Amino acid sequence: MNAPVMSSAQAAWQEKANRFLDEADWYTRETWVGYGLVAPATALMLFIIVYPTLQAIWISFHQRSFLTPEESTWVGLANYGQLLEDPVFSTAFIHTVIFTVGAVGAMYLLGLGLALLLRHNLPGLGLLRSLSMVPWVIPPVVIVIIWSWMLQVDYGLVNLILVQFGGPNKSWFGDINLALPLVMMLRVWKDTPFVAIALLASMQSIPEEYYEAARIDGAGSLEQFRYITLPNISYISMVMIVIEVIAAFNSFQMIYIATGGGPVNATEVLGTYVYEQAFGQYVLGYASAIGVVMLGLLTIFTAVYIKLENTS
Repeated sequence: MNAPVMSSAQAAWQEKANRFLDEADWYTRETWVGYGLVAPATALMLFIIVYPTLQAIWISFHQRSFLTPEESTWVGLANYGQLLEDPVFSTAFIHTVIFTVGAVGAMYLLGLGLALLLRHNLPGLGLLRSLSMVPWVIPPVVIVIIWSWMLQVDYGLVNLILVQFGGPNKSWFGDINLALPLVMMLRVWKDTPFVAIALLASMQSIPEEYYEAARIDGAGSLEQFRYITLPNISYISMVMIVIEVIAAFNSFQMIYIATGGGPVNATEVLGTYVYEQAFGQYVLGYASAIGVVMLGLLTIFTAVYIKLENTS
């Protein structure tokens, strides 16, 4: 028996249907392969980031002790209400803002200046580029030890030099007025090279033709910097500022090793206060509430800053 003969229109539709099925099958295979490749990393991220974050938010609504973590009492927003009445939290918050704004501002300005210097092919700058990265690769603990030794009373290098010129012999980290600027200086000293190298890489990607055209039009160095360099490094600048704000806002290690939050809460920041509440006072619920507030503030800052940068 002869098979029915399809019309040309039917044949065309059949061809389109077969092509669609072939493309859909290919797309489905490729998509699931991609999902399979990213699934392990996604699962790991969910386990080490998302789950602890959700757990911290949940704990912040409970009264829970680190000594008896299996015992938990729902208190609602009581922990957050306690934050408003805690003078040490207010002090730590103000210190954190001062530390973050001061450190990030100094890091960016110094990093920008260092990047502009390293951009020129002057004699000896190759060695300077290598040496400029040394502070960034030194572990924070080592940085604190080095500067603590240099600022030590009696036999510290800084005090020895000052005494020779009639200056004071003092405990620098023990001074209420100097402790916070000093730990801020440690942060700036460590991370400025990272900012400088990132900005330098962005500057080197700017076509030289832009500067040649500007020079032909009579633009000076300041005009070239204002209208060529800054606009072309704005994206990397945004990334660096966001990264450094998050890092500075969460600062703990160097501050805790250098001063422990003292003297008399002079260097108490939110990072050290969370640690003290969780592992010193053993109040996990209250410590989690502080951590959630920090997370919320950083999320708002990042979203607003990126929005403003994209619209500018």
